[in-house]
Amino acid sequence: MGDPKKPRKKWEGPKHPWIKERLLKEIQLVGKYGLKNKKELWKAETLARNLRHRARNLLALPEEERVKVQQVLLDKLYRLGLVEKNATLDDILGITAEHVLERRLQTIVYKKGLAKTIYQARQLIVHGHIAIGGRRVTSPGYLVTRDEEELVDYAPDSPFKERPPV
Repeated sequence: MGDPKKPRKKWEGPKHPWIKERLLKEIQLVGKYGLKNKKELWKAETLARNLRHRARNLLALPEEERVKVQQVLLDKLYRLGLVEKNATLDDILGITAEHVLERRLQTIVYKKGLAKTIYQARQLIVHGHIAIGGRRVTSPGYLVTRDEEELVDYAPDSPFKERPPV
């Protein structure tokens, strides 16, 4: 077992640090989704990359083994909201970092209209004004499942419960 103060790294940075097209795309995504730094973007890219890798490995399996494992993976991704109900492995191969960033709590709060800007959404979450099903969540990077999406609201004791933020 590893040291609990040093958890496993959840992201992998770019192979080459100075590719202009990638840097411009990263800056655009950081601004669009209100990310704190590029590490948050790299976490989403790593998650999408790992999901695509799992799908490619499933395609290499024999048909009878693939069907069981494929349905489990598709159900998990459907619950996360990354694919639709009748998705296939090809849909998993099409998952990008933007699909993952769309499921972050920060983005959901902004899209639901609880905050006026994506940056205000982040601040409301960090300051403890947002709850999921009455349970306060202070992590803007929390991936919201389909079941929890309609439960996202202001915290019960938040002053914004009565009036929306200005």
